[in-house]
Amino acid sequence: MDKFTCVEDIGDLRQAVAEALEIKRDRFQFTGLGRNKTLLMLFFNSSLRTRLSTQKAAMNLGMNVMVLDVNQGAWKLETQRGVVMDGDKAEHLLEAIPVMGSYCDVIGVRSFARFQDKAEDYEERVLEQFIRHSGRPVFSMEAATRHPLQSFADLITIEEHKAVERPKVVMTWAPHPNALPQAVPNSFAEWMNAADYDFVITHPEGYELDPKFVGAARVEYDQRKALEGADFVYAKNWAAYTDPNYGKVLSRDRAWTVDAEKMALTNNARFMHCLPVRRNMIVTDEVIESPRSLVIPEAANREIAAQVVLKRLLEGLN
Repeated sequence: MDKFTCVEDIGDLRQAVAEALEIKRDRFQFTGLGRNKTLLMLFFNSSLRTRLSTQKAAMNLGMNVMVLDVNQGAWKLETQRGVVMDGDKAEHLLEAIPVMGSYCDVIGVRSFARFQDKAEDYEERVLEQFIRHSGRPVFSMEAATRHPLQSFADLITIEEHKAVERPKVVMTWAPHPNALPQAVPNSFAEWMNAADYDFVITHPEGYELDPKFVGAARVEYDQRKALEGADFVYAKNWAAYTDPNYGKVLSRDRAWTVDAEKMALTNNARFMHCLPVRRNMIVTDEVIESPRSLVIPEAANREIAAQVVLKRLLEGLN
């Protein structure tokens, strides 16, 4: 594997999950693989789980790790070509990328949608520049349109806890005070479709996702109807995708908050969320603290997902 940005890059999902569970049984069985290899983690945006889990996964493999917060610990970087650099940005990404590549063996990049230009976001221009110009294997630690490390961890978690071979998985929109990217819901939909679960997406009108990510999923605008018989409930907010409202908050309707009444409609479902979560907006205290909540095991699996990806990238170097 020479890059990891989407579900197609991981290959056969059954094999990937089996490898993840093997690593989970012994995280240190491949420590020689990363000896004398360096991971560079670049953060254009804030992070807690991604930063810690990916760094821990690299350490499990014996790698050296360098972490750079681009907007705090480096020159401000220009990302657009053709601009006159007479403002506050002192260095261009096109020079910075190959320089950074010369210091490491693998690069992880985290760069969110900016909601200024839909085409720029959905073309993944920042991530794609690293893939083209770094000369190193590159993996996404969340980009404008996908968060594949999160979705891989979500898949591992579902596979560990499912009671039937093909569970019903419902991803429900929930309210949030701010405009959030579509990366997590896009990616979750992509991976659930690839896993061939009984997958349903529910959201208010106006919050339709890009059809290429929705795929074969059923879309239901009645949240309660969608939740009936669910085995897993994945709550997530996202801003509008469709024009002319791209990146806008159209609703903060608390009727969409996942509470005990909603969960009672399910098949004793497990609750999931990528974290961080706005309590009593996305989900009530009662639900997230219940024995059916998987948010902590789900977050712990971020380390395992990252380790599988890094292991495969390292194997591709040899």
